[in-house]
Amino acid sequence: MANHGYMYVVRPLGLNSELMQMNSARNGRNISPWDLAAGLKACYNLSTPLAYFLSFGGSLLLRRIRNVDLHEIGEHGRIEHDASLVHRDTAKGHKYAPITVEEELVNQLIIDAKTGDEEGEGPEYGDRRILMDATDVARSRVRREKQSPKLDSMHAEIARGEMGIILGVLETHAGKNAGVPVEWLREWIGYERLPTGWKPSHVQGLFDVVSRSKAIRTAMEEFQKEEAFQKS
Repeated sequence: MANHGYMYVVRPLGLNSELMQMNSARNGRNISPWDLAAGLKACYNLSTPLAYFLSFGGSLLLRRIRNVDLHEIGEHGRIEHDASLVHRDTAKGHKYAPITVEEELVNQLIIDAKTGDEEGEGPEYGDRRILMDATDVARSRVRREKQSPKLDSMHAEIARGEMGIILGVLETHAGKNAGVPVEWLREWIGYERLPTGWKPSHVQGLFDVVSRSKAIRTAMEEFQKEEAFQKS
């Protein structure tokens, strides 16, 4: 996935399969916003408003009035952004973002979730009991944004929103805790495929994603305040 941004949602093989089933000759090419919205709904059970927001909003950010090839979503500075949680930043002068998933970054992302702060969670319970929530995502985003060029407000919002979608689509429960099992997260982001055994259990709506994105932002601000206080 020449990704970041919405490509966390677009790339996994399940969606490519959905799109190719609609037109087997396309193979990720000549995709219309309608095709993309239909694939998002079929694969992830996104609500119609959310699917249309992603597909048509993405077209506006790409400045495309024609159909697109999926790799075009990775054009740097459009939807794609630096400070990806699992990809290196785009090198100066390159048009598209790196497509290689960095195992080191994936492992660090998983470590950010293994805080053991939540009841019944921690390495001793195994990955199935370790859930990544908005606070864990915030910890990861603060870490990566310190390592990368500063994001503008739009791309910072995209960065939070893409993870808000993942938190909503893959959310499960373990005891009193709610979040994404890190084994699912590793498979989804690290291997860019749908998690084994996962299937949609609910319709993922736009307002829920907005709420989760706000929760990530609030937690990020708290981490940043704490870091500033420790340095003072």
